[in-house]
Amino acid sequence: MLVKAEQSIFIIIDVQGNLAQVIDQGSEAIVRIKWLAEIAAELAVPRLITEQYPRGLGHTVDALQSIVASATVIEKSHFSALQEPHFASTLANYQRPQVVICGMETHVCVLQTAIELQLAGYQVFVVEDGCGSRRASDKQAALSRLSALGMQRVTSEMVAFEWLHNSATKTFKQISKKWLRAL
Repeated sequence: MLVKAEQSIFIIIDVQGNLAQVIDQGSEAIVRIKWLAEIAAELAVPRLITEQYPRGLGHTVDALQSIVASATVIEKSHFSALQEPHFASTLANYQRPQVVICGMETHVCVLQTAIELQLAGYQVFVVEDGCGSRRASDKQAALSRLSALGMQRVTSEMVAFEWLHNSATKTFKQISKKWLRAL
Protein backbone atom coordinates (compact mmCIF):
# COMPACT_ATOMS: atom_id res chain seq x y z
CA MET A 1 0.00 0.00 0.00
CA LEU A 2 1.11 3.55 -0.67
CA VAL A 3 0.93 6.40 1.81
CA LYS A 4 -1.36 9.18 0.58
CA ALA A 5 -1.20 12.80 1.72
CA GLU A 6 -4.97 13.22 1.96
CA GLN A 7 -5.29 10.09 4.11
CA SER A 8 -2.34 10.50 6.45
CA ILE A 9 -1.22 12.31 9.53
CA PHE A 10 2.43 12.90 10.48
CA ILE A 11 3.40 12.18 14.08
CA ILE A 12 6.71 13.28 15.59
CA ILE A 13 7.43 11.53 18.89
CA ASP A 14 9.55 13.15 21.63
CA VAL A 15 12.32 14.90 19.71
CA GLN A 16 13.31 16.84 22.81
CA GLY A 17 16.41 18.70 23.88
CA ASN A 18 17.89 16.54 26.64
CA LEU A 19 16.97 13.30 24.90
CA ALA A 20 18.03 14.25 21.35
CA GLN A 21 21.56 15.03 22.58
CA VAL A 22 22.23 11.38 23.43
CA ILE A 23 20.57 9.72 20.43
CA ASP A 24 22.85 7.78 18.07
CA GLN A 25 22.91 9.82 14.83
CA GLY A 26 20.26 12.07 16.35
CA SER A 27 21.19 15.17 14.36
CA GLU A 28 20.76 13.25 11.09
CA ALA A 29 17.34 12.02 12.18
CA ILE A 30 16.29 15.56 13.10
CA VAL A 31 17.29 16.83 9.64
CA ARG A 32 15.10 14.16 7.99
CA ILE A 33 12.18 14.83 10.36
CA LYS A 34 12.29 18.55 9.65
CA TRP A 35 12.54 17.97 5.90
CA LEU A 36 9.51 15.66 5.86
CA ALA A 37 7.52 17.86 8.26
CA GLU A 38 8.00 20.87 5.99
CA ILE A 39 6.77 18.89 2.99
CA ALA A 40 3.82 17.66 5.08
CA ALA A 41 2.94 21.28 5.85
CA GLU A 42 3.01 22.17 2.14
CA LEU A 43 0.68 19.26 1.40
CA ALA A 44 -1.69 20.04 4.29
CA VAL A 45 -0.84 16.80 6.10
CA PRO A 46 -1.67 17.40 9.77
CA ARG A 47 1.27 17.24 12.15
CA LEU A 48 1.12 16.04 15.76
CA ILE A 49 4.13 16.39 18.05
CA THR A 50 4.47 14.72 21.43
CA GLU A 51 6.68 15.72 24.32
CA GLN A 52 7.44 13.19 27.03
CA TYR A 53 7.74 14.87 30.43
CA PRO A 54 9.11 18.17 29.06
CA ARG A 55 10.11 19.47 32.51
CA GLY A 56 12.77 16.78 32.62
CA LEU A 57 13.56 16.12 28.95
CA GLY A 58 13.06 19.64 27.64
CA HIS A 59 10.80 20.77 24.85
CA THR A 60 11.03 19.91 21.16
CA VAL A 61 14.51 20.77 19.82
CA ASP A 62 15.20 24.22 18.42
CA ALA A 63 15.74 22.81 14.92
CA LEU A 64 12.05 21.83 14.82
CA GLN A 65 10.57 25.00 16.31
CA SER A 66 9.31 26.19 12.92
CA ILE A 67 7.34 22.92 12.75
CA VAL A 68 6.04 23.30 16.31
CA ALA A 69 4.48 26.66 15.41
CA SER A 70 2.10 25.05 12.91
CA ALA A 71 1.56 21.67 14.59
CA THR A 72 -0.42 20.36 17.52
CA VAL A 73 1.88 19.64 20.47
CA ILE A 74 0.72 17.23 23.16
CA GLU A 75 2.50 16.60 26.44
CA LYS A 76 2.50 13.00 27.59
CA SER A 77 3.61 10.77 30.42
CA HIS A 78 2.76 7.38 28.89
CA PHE A 79 5.32 5.86 26.56
CA SER A 80 2.56 5.15 24.04
CA ALA A 81 1.05 8.44 22.94
CA LEU A 82 -2.22 6.64 22.26
CA GLN A 83 -2.65 6.16 26.02
CA GLU A 84 -2.98 9.92 26.44
CA PRO A 85 -6.68 10.84 26.14
CA HIS A 86 -5.97 14.22 24.52
CA PHE A 87 -3.69 12.62 21.91
CA ALA A 88 -6.18 9.86 21.11
CA SER A 89 -9.09 12.28 20.70
CA THR A 90 -7.04 14.75 18.64
CA LEU A 91 -5.90 11.96 16.33
CA ALA A 92 -9.43 10.59 15.97
CA ASN A 93 -10.77 14.04 15.04
CA TYR A 94 -8.66 14.05 11.87
CA GLN A 95 -10.38 10.90 10.61
CA ARG A 96 -7.33 9.79 8.60
CA PRO A 97 -6.50 6.08 8.39
CA GLN A 98 -2.75 6.38 7.75
CA VAL A 99 -0.14 7.39 10.30
CA VAL A 100 3.41 8.32 9.35
CA ILE A 101 5.46 8.18 12.54
CA CYS A 102 9.01 9.06 13.53
CA GLY A 103 10.93 10.25 16.56
CA MET A 104 12.75 9.13 19.66
CA GLU A 105 13.31 6.63 21.10
CA THR A 106 12.52 4.04 18.46
CA HIS A 107 12.48 1.11 20.86
CA VAL A 108 10.32 2.80 23.50
CA CYS A 109 7.83 5.54 22.63
CA VAL A 110 7.84 5.15 18.84
CA LEU A 111 7.48 1.36 19.13
CA GLN A 112 4.71 1.41 21.73
CA THR A 113 2.79 4.17 19.97
CA ALA A 114 3.07 2.42 16.58
CA ILE A 115 1.90 -0.92 17.98
CA GLU A 116 -1.12 0.63 19.67
CA LEU A 117 -1.96 2.67 16.56
CA GLN A 118 -1.97 -0.50 14.48
CA LEU A 119 -4.14 -2.28 17.07
CA ALA A 120 -6.54 0.68 16.88
CA GLY A 121 -6.91 0.11 13.13
CA TYR A 122 -4.47 2.62 11.65
CA GLN A 123 -2.11 1.84 8.76
CA VAL A 124 1.29 2.62 10.27
CA PHE A 125 4.36 3.80 8.33
CA VAL A 126 7.55 4.11 10.40
CA VAL A 127 10.11 6.54 8.96
CA GLU A 128 13.43 4.77 9.56
CA ASP A 129 15.72 7.71 8.84
CA GLY A 130 13.57 9.88 11.12
CA CYS A 131 13.89 7.59 14.13
CA GLY A 132 16.60 7.22 16.71
CA SER A 133 17.60 5.49 19.91
CA ARG A 134 20.55 5.94 22.23
CA ARG A 135 21.97 2.68 20.90
CA ALA A 136 21.82 1.66 17.25
CA SER A 137 21.06 -1.93 18.26
CA ASP A 138 17.89 -0.83 20.08
CA LYS A 139 16.70 1.07 17.00
CA GLN A 140 17.35 -1.91 14.74
CA ALA A 141 15.60 -4.33 17.12
CA ALA A 142 12.56 -2.04 17.26
CA LEU A 143 12.41 -1.68 13.46
CA SER A 144 12.66 -5.45 13.05
CA ARG A 145 9.88 -5.98 15.57
CA LEU A 146 7.65 -3.40 13.88
CA SER A 147 8.22 -5.12 10.52
CA ALA A 148 7.37 -8.50 12.01
CA LEU A 149 4.12 -6.99 13.30
CA GLY A 150 3.20 -5.83 9.80
CA MET A 151 4.04 -2.15 9.93
CA GLN A 152 5.56 -0.48 6.90
CA ARG A 153 9.19 0.62 7.24
CA VAL A 154 9.80 3.61 4.98
CA THR A 155 12.26 6.44 4.48
CA SER A 156 11.48 10.14 4.51
CA GLU A 157 12.04 10.31 0.75
CA MET A 158 9.72 7.35 0.10
CA VAL A 159 6.96 9.11 2.01
CA ALA A 160 7.52 12.44 0.25
CA PHE A 161 7.33 10.93 -3.23
CA GLU A 162 4.29 8.82 -2.33
CA TRP A 163 2.55 11.91 -0.93
CA LEU A 164 3.38 13.78 -4.15
CA HIS A 165 2.59 10.83 -6.47
CA ASN A 166 2.81 12.85 -9.73
CA SER A 167 5.69 14.92 -11.12
CA ALA A 168 3.48 16.78 -13.60
CA THR A 169 1.70 18.90 -10.99
CA LYS A 170 2.24 22.46 -9.83
CA THR A 171 2.58 21.15 -6.27
CA PHE A 172 5.38 18.78 -7.25
CA LYS A 173 7.23 21.57 -9.05
CA GLN A 174 6.96 23.88 -6.01
CA ILE A 175 8.11 21.22 -3.58
CA SER A 176 10.85 20.05 -5.92
CA LYS A 177 12.36 23.53 -6.07
CA LYS A 178 12.35 23.97 -2.32
CA TRP A 179 13.09 20.49 -0.93
CA LEU A 180 13.83 17.82 -3.50
CA ARG A 181 16.68 19.39 -5.40
CA ALA A 182 18.66 19.63 -2.17
CA LEU A 183 18.56 15.88 -1.59
